[in-house]
Amino acid sequence: MRARDVLRQRLSTQRLTATPLPSAADVVALLGCVQSQERDHAFFSLGLRTHGATHADVTAEYNEGGFLRTHILRPTWHFVRPEDLRWMLALTSPRVEASMAARHRQLGLDDPRHVGRALDALTDLLSGRSYRTRTEIGEAFARHPGLPRAGPQLGHLLLLAELRGLVCSGPLRGAHHSYALVEEVVPPAPELAREEALDRLVRRFFAGHGPASAQDFARWSSLTVTDTRAALAGTGDDLERVEVDGTTLWFDPAARARARPGAPSTFLLPVYDEAVLSYRQLSFPAAPGHPYAERPDPFWAWIIQDGTNVGLWKRTVGARRVTVEARVATSLQASARESVQAAAQRLADFLGRELDYREREGRPQLWGGERGHPATRRRRPARG
Repeated sequence: MRARDVLRQRLSTQRLTATPLPSAADVVALLGCVQSQERDHAFFSLGLRTHGATHADVTAEYNEGGFLRTHILRPTWHFVRPEDLRWMLALTSPRVEASMAARHRQLGLDDPRHVGRALDALTDLLSGRSYRTRTEIGEAFARHPGLPRAGPQLGHLLLLAELRGLVCSGPLRGAHHSYALVEEVVPPAPELAREEALDRLVRRFFAGHGPASAQDFARWSSLTVTDTRAALAGTGDDLERVEVDGTTLWFDPAARARARPGAPSTFLLPVYDEAVLSYRQLSFPAAPGHPYAERPDPFWAWIIQDGTNVGLWKRTVGARRVTVEARVATSLQASARESVQAAAQRLADFLGRELDYREREGRPQLWGGERGHPATRRRRPARG
């Protein structure tokens, strides 16, 4: 299999070019988890893979509990189906929480008694489906001495509560994320043995993301490559493997979806989209004259056309219109540029807004300037 064929198969496997799925929750089920720290961008990721869903449709599914948003797999937000929450957390959270031990010592969240008191207070506050935003939780905690204060300390306490399966997302409060108790919004489920859970997660990942490598799964799941390879060996002949440019890739032939006639060839993929973020090895090559191909930026996302990264885009959403600014490769011909604008129109239709499309030349001003994304910079050691 050639690299170009792998990239095309991923687009169809993820239902970008194959028959779309009926609902946003079905997309989350296919992909296992969907990274979503930029929630509305992630809503569009789901919409791209469904049949005609709008932002209002996806929001309604979310508010009704069809899928949840919580910290899972890695120390960042993901969408996940309620029925998958408990076993995925049990499998992956220990490594994620252990990886954050140094940061939690800095924040004073390394004392089990202190954390336990705070989690008990959080449980009391949210009980009876009393959904609260982070701001509201911070205001309530401020009235009681000894509880975490608003800011990083409270944020990381809520992260711990999510990783430990105490809280997850509730319905949106306007534009704001709310928290709910897992025991009140997620049905109970039998526990899985670790080996069974690992086998299930491996199969789900390669069915929804394949062809992908063992290293891709290890990064996506926060599990070790050793665990990954052991689980892959246990799948027998259920997964197929191919060698591409010296890398072994795996996929589920039973889940393989073929591109549908007339499917779009151009996509404004949202920031952190699973079609881009999931693969450390073998990603979309940049077209000649790409405006900026050296490193990612949290506000400029990729434009993919015929399996090639042809530019960058960002959006500004207003009450009635969405402004899409595109920076495309200088090598793109007029018809290809028209396809980019058509992809922007699909975003406007999803949001229920008029489109203000602007195509500009040259590299955009990236967040962080020449030093890059602040999250990639080396953290200064805490002062004693």
